[in-house]
Amino acid sequence: MKQIVFGIFFILFINILLAEDEIYSKRIIKSSMKEVYQVLPPKVDNLGDMFKEGIFYGRLRFNSFGFRWNDELELKGRTVRKDHAVGAIGGSLLYKSAYLNGFAFTAALYAGKAEGTLDTNEAYLYKSGKGVLSRYSMLNDGESYITSLAQAYLEYRDDHFFIKAGRIMFESFLTASNDTKMIPNTFEGAMLESHYFPHTVIKTAYLSRQKLRDHTTFHHILASGDKLAHGKYNIYSQNDDAGMHFGLSTSKLKSRGIKDRLIVIEGENNSLENLKLKVNYTAVPELISSAMLQAEYTFDMGDFTLIPALRYMRQFDNGAGVIGGANLKTVTTGYKNPESLDSWLFAARVDLKQDVWKLRLGYTNIADKGDLIAPWRGFPTAGFTRAMSQYNWYANTETYMLRVDYDFDKAGIASHLKAFMRYAVQNFDDEKPGVVYADNKVFTLDILKEIESIPHFYIKFRVGHVVGDPLMRNGKVVKLDPSYDEARFEINYLF
Repeated sequence: MKQIVFGIFFILFINILLAEDEIYSKRIIKSSMKEVYQVLPPKVDNLGDMFKEGIFYGRLRFNSFGFRWNDELELKGRTVRKDHAVGAIGGSLLYKSAYLNGFAFTAALYAGKAEGTLDTNEAYLYKSGKGVLSRYSMLNDGESYITSLAQAYLEYRDDHFFIKAGRIMFESFLTASNDTKMIPNTFEGAMLESHYFPHTVIKTAYLSRQKLRDHTTFHHILASGDKLAHGKYNIYSQNDDAGMHFGLSTSKLKSRGIKDRLIVIEGENNSLENLKLKVNYTAVPELISSAMLQAEYTFDMGDFTLIPALRYMRQFDNGAGVIGGANLKTVTTGYKNPESLDSWLFAARVDLKQDVWKLRLGYTNIADKGDLIAPWRGFPTAGFTRAMSQYNWYANTETYMLRVDYDFDKAGIASHLKAFMRYAVQNFDDEKPGVVYADNKVFTLDILKEIESIPHFYIKFRVGHVVGDPLMRNGKVVKLDPSYDEARFEINYLF
């Protein structure tokens, strides 16, 4: 079956390459690897043209990862750290129908094949590269293929709003497609986006299921798999995101009659000149909820632009703390109230921009209360202090970050070439041992290049260097050395 899927992709790829040149203008990729549609299907007046005038969008991609720990490690006879490399090749084929009386539909099939240096029974050791495979399938079945109909939805659109229902992407403060591996993070549910009010965008969604990037089927929104159910590695069958609260298992929620459903309401307004406001409410009603307010103001300083921004997020415990505890990994030593997930985040940043470069200084502070819950691929500290692969929203964590962006194309140095550098200092709580990281410093560099001779052929190279400060007390290790080096190389071709 998997070979058939890849064969279909290959045949369609050859056919589309032989099609007219206008295919090259259908989509572009931003530096975050998010796709931006430049050409959408037209409006039609009959059912036949609804299918005939639809558009196919294709994407071929290759991802590779190398990961090296400062020290490999075994604990109690079990390997918990091991250097490794993994790569994958695959792609996606998406079809959008034309619009008939405002209605349309979309379906997208994704597939990937991974190969790595670890044995199949060591798949749990993959770090960032785990996104190109299913750990559940590999550990239980030895399967390194992933395929998924990750998007399949009906849509209605007019001049003021649009509605989608089915398998959808939904971008908000704490939810995101985060399409940087082989398959995006998507949801089952419905969403509405309104542009009815001037200078205002309102989004709302009701989401019943989620499919993380390394999953082939949809699973719980906020419940982890039970370790001993249906197989040795069942913990990877449900929400196993690194930002997941693993004290909220499927059996615990089922015994309490709790259904984990996600509700999101978000608004953005720029009615006042130079001022942008954003508000967000995200809730799994019987477990956890949060409210966020963000403001940024733009100062025009002639050759430069200065943009300060503030973010405040408040998390409310609606029962999740009693079930799972204040820590995402259930180790509550050092937490002032081990059964409460009430918390808050404060973030601030200042951007200084010129035509070819941008400088950002960012700061975030998490209250010394409960950890923040965010397993839906939107990150509470994103845009302020989050660096590549970092989870800096544990309780009582402070982070400082310097980011520098440079556009070599605008500077006239090299065409279609951009670079991004981040340096973050992360101060975690020394009184919260083990699963809360030791203090560290993070350096990352991203280089993105679009090949001019092959339209819509993108390459991206990323490196990360983490220098940790392992914590020792009375001659014993309280927190392990978090130091590592990582390299990523990615190729994308759109057609």
